[in-house]
Amino acid sequence: MPEIFTEPLDSVIPDDVTLTQFFLDSHHPRRPVRTDAPWLIEDETGRRIGYEEIRARTFGFANGLALRYSIKEEDVVLIFSPNHVDYPPAIWATHRLGGIVSGANPTYTAEELSHQIQAVKATLIIAHPSSLHTALDAARAAHIPSDRILTFGESTQPTVESIIQLGLSNEAAFVERRLKKGEGKTKIAFLNFSSGTTGKPKAVAIAHYAPIVNVIQIAQYTKVNETYTPWEEQRFRPGDIAAGVLPFFHIYGLVFSVYAVPFFGMSLVVTPKFSFTDFLRSIERHNITHLTLVPPQIVLLCKHPAVNNYDLSAIRFLISGAAPLSAELVNQLMKVIPNAQIGQGYGLTESSTSLTMFSVDEKIGIPGGAGRFLPGIVARVVRPDGSLAGFDEPGELRVKTPSLALGYWNDEKATNETFVEGWLCTGDEVIIREDKEVFIVDRLKEIMKVKGFQVAPAELEGCILDHPDVADTCVVPIPDDYSGEIPLAFVVLRASAANRVGKDSREVDKVKASIMKHVSDNKVAYKHLAGGVEFIDVIPKNPSGKLLRRVLRDRARQLKAGELKAKL
Repeated sequence: MPEIFTEPLDSVIPDDVTLTQFFLDSHHPRRPVRTDAPWLIEDETGRRIGYEEIRARTFGFANGLALRYSIKEEDVVLIFSPNHVDYPPAIWATHRLGGIVSGANPTYTAEELSHQIQAVKATLIIAHPSSLHTALDAARAAHIPSDRILTFGESTQPTVESIIQLGLSNEAAFVERRLKKGEGKTKIAFLNFSSGTTGKPKAVAIAHYAPIVNVIQIAQYTKVNETYTPWEEQRFRPGDIAAGVLPFFHIYGLVFSVYAVPFFGMSLVVTPKFSFTDFLRSIERHNITHLTLVPPQIVLLCKHPAVNNYDLSAIRFLISGAAPLSAELVNQLMKVIPNAQIGQGYGLTESSTSLTMFSVDEKIGIPGGAGRFLPGIVARVVRPDGSLAGFDEPGELRVKTPSLALGYWNDEKATNETFVEGWLCTGDEVIIREDKEVFIVDRLKEIMKVKGFQVAPAELEGCILDHPDVADTCVVPIPDDYSGEIPLAFVVLRASAANRVGKDSREVDKVKASIMKHVSDNKVAYKHLAGGVEFIDVIPKNPSGKLLRRVLRDRARQLKAGELKAKL
């Protein structure tokens, strides 16, 4: 298979503006004329925040940060908070001042947060009252004075609201700079942490230009602001309402929710924390039309009994990202939201973010497929020996995209390993069909080797989730003297099955045998669950929905040694 070249971008993308200048101050041919719909809606209160208020609060916060904290060019502001309606204005205000934003996972421990503070050399921390104690401990360890910590909402610290009001009550104390031609491609906007394509988490340096171009890539691919089909069938329309449950500190939630949704003229319902029944209630209350989710949330949509208690008929679009979604789950989802366009996308922090998406010509994306490449991308699939793979042949995906990150912050070795002569080495094994549909097989580092055959955990998980007793699952390898590795499945049972097992110990072996038979009936012999099935209360995941396979891999090894059998 030769390299794949997608259609070129059909509009000019400025490289002399910051993200804030582009999204709050500029027009672009791909941008629809907004209705009077709000930009942001606070989920709990229903508070609606429109364009003028957004601009005013952004200016007020920027001016307040300049007056009180002297934030300036290249200063790093770290945001340690769940989603909040002032989270986007905090980003936009920092960028008005020429600063850099680094979002941190609000569930971090003080040690983890302190590491990020020191890694990015943060000069100011914006926390949430619920995470303030951790922020104070981390700041102390990182030698950041406590008076450099603000909070969204009331606390013992100065609040974002008080700084906004300070800024609004004073003349401008800063002069916003227009970037030089081409500077948008090099000036850092975000230091977003990623697990990296290999190894431990690293700070990815993302320039202002990268999310701008990615939003335009998505807009062109999905024909935003084009009359390509009747209004009611168009994918993204002014006045549509999107669920903002993906964390803003994660690249998926950042680029799509904070930037793409308002650019498309849509409203974003800002939800601080994902709770499934509250999420269903939110969909019904706000008439949410668009869902951007990750596979574990989709598992709940397909399996949770509470779904039947809510009206989900307003949903007309759902896309899954951050981890592969099985064909089995797509088929189940079609029954839950039959009126919706459903499919997958794929991207990485290092590509800021989206690389593929299911086509607007398809109501339902190809089951198991991640869609096709966005405009402006060049892709190749590489065999282990470095030669180019053919169509329908697995290999590592490597891409060139104008939204490419600059590299890993202060990590030249990792940058040189992943960003090679303009190519991003994704670390993901893929198969590309002749029709250019991309299938994500799995992370290369998560592929098992069973009797010399490659086995993708995601494939087996999709099969297991199709079993009627299974609510959630994670497949990990365990060492085996004969096969090298064999698959073991950790399984969370649905409530009805858990009740049966709880009442009759004989049901334990019956249900395990049934799950193993389900896999053996549907998969080739070397993919069978030779390592067995173990029940577990919950599958550990990170906030973006990715399975923490490493945690269960360690547990499986201990289990095999007999150390955890009694506890599980």
